[in-house]
Amino acid sequence: MELAGLKVLAFVDEEFEDLEMWYPVYRLREAGAIVDIVGPKAKTVYHGKYGVPITTDYAFDEVKSSDYVGLYVPGGWAPDKLRRYADVLRLTQEFHADVKPIAQICHAGWVLISAKIVQGYTMTSTPGIRDDIENAGAIWLDEEVVVDRNLISGRRPPDLPAFSKRFVDELISYSKQQVK
Repeated sequence: MELAGLKVLAFVDEEFEDLEMWYPVYRLREAGAIVDIVGPKAKTVYHGKYGVPITTDYAFDEVKSSDYVGLYVPGGWAPDKLRRYADVLRLTQEFHADVKPIAQICHAGWVLISAKIVQGYTMTSTPGIRDDIENAGAIWLDEEVVVDRNLISGRRPPDLPAFSKRFVDELISYSKQQVK
């Protein structure tokens, strides 16, 4: 249980990509992390693109980035909604300012772009938002997972095993550095 007791925040809104939400959440929980699902409203059921539900623990305005070691943003159509919330952008910027691991996959790069934290980074995403990432000042690579400093990015569902493992590894590394 490499992440026993450590907390990770995961954003959610309607039409998240089902696998991109659940696969990393389960992997983080298997590693011992406490994963709080955070959305527009607390204790509310949100549905993925294929109908798989998830219930939020908290609303965006109820959490503090200082309580977490990392942030996870799943893909799907949810990131286009998420990036419109001031609290999502604030929290994303706080995680970034504290150099905490931020993992995003597929369309989730939109949240990081809107938070204005990708300039000068190398990352990946679904090819559909490659132009958005490059126009925001990042270098885009067509790889299953890319890590540049505190940003961990993945392309799409087939890349989830490598992406999720790397996110867990980066959280372990970060937590060990905090103990020193």
